[in-house]
Amino acid sequence: MVDITHKSTTLRTAVAQAIVKVGSRKTIETIRNGEVPKGNVFEISKAAGLFAAKKTWEIIPDCHPLPVESTIITHEIHEMSILIKVKIKTVYKTGVEVEAMHTASVVALTMYDMLKPIDKHVEIENIKILLKTGGKAEYDNIRDLGLKGSIIVCSDSVHQGAKIDKVTDGIKSKMVSYGIEVIHQTVLPDSKSVIQTEIKSRVQQGDRLIITAGGTGLTSRDSTPEALIPLLDKRIPGIEETMRNFGQQRTPYSMLSRSVAGIIGQSLIIAMPGSSGGVKESLDVLFPHILHIFRIMKVV
Repeated sequence: MVDITHKSTTLRTAVAQAIVKVGSRKTIETIRNGEVPKGNVFEISKAAGLFAAKKTWEIIPDCHPLPVESTIITHEIHEMSILIKVKIKTVYKTGVEVEAMHTASVVALTMYDMLKPIDKHVEIENIKILLKTGGKAEYDNIRDLGLKGSIIVCSDSVHQGAKIDKVTDGIKSKMVSYGIEVIHQTVLPDSKSVIQTEIKSRVQQGDRLIITAGGTGLTSRDSTPEALIPLLDKRIPGIEETMRNFGQQRTPYSMLSRSVAGIIGQSLIIAMPGSSGGVKESLDVLFPHILHIFRIMKVV
């Protein structure tokens, strides 16, 4: 199955439909009157759909087992057809579109099976998704914000050339993928005054998103948090907690991280861990949702 361990858990919703067409009005009346020989078409097909929703991952090879936390199945009788609608909700890392379509399909197939003894012209059509929410697609228009940003790596060893910078490319790739133009990138020593000077300069240059990496651990000589916190107009604990919690689910050592985030003027500054793994996890959990802050500030 596709790896979704890097994704964050959100509320996901999908609405799907299927249409069952019948061959005569008599069939519709038989359904209305509850006279179908195999039983109540709506109740039995609904029960089949509930089973289908929970077992989708057992039928479709690449579907993940996920908590189906709500399934609503409705039937609407039209002149010569019945519209089936299925709404499924979960709080998980991936969507429930396939679950919704699978459920609608099984509801329709169950109705077909129950109606075929009395109507040889039953058909199933238009199985499709009507709505889905909760995924990254909702944030596609964030790419049009025209943001500019910078990347600052804080590390004595990288600055001295003793180690290779393994994080800048990953940060840049993520920023660019969401339409953020990276206009500056640099490597600095673990020096409070040097880091503060650089942050102030980037804010003055109009960088809207400034990401630092490194200097957040307990052993850092002159750490990034101590340099950054006094500069912030407003700290945003939720960003810090989100990064730490996401990392904590992967390694208990994340409890030792001291990531910081906040606003200076119209700029958002995020201090991430210095390890490539820590940076990747922080980027995965924050993007693209973090960019909503620029809508809130209404200064883009």
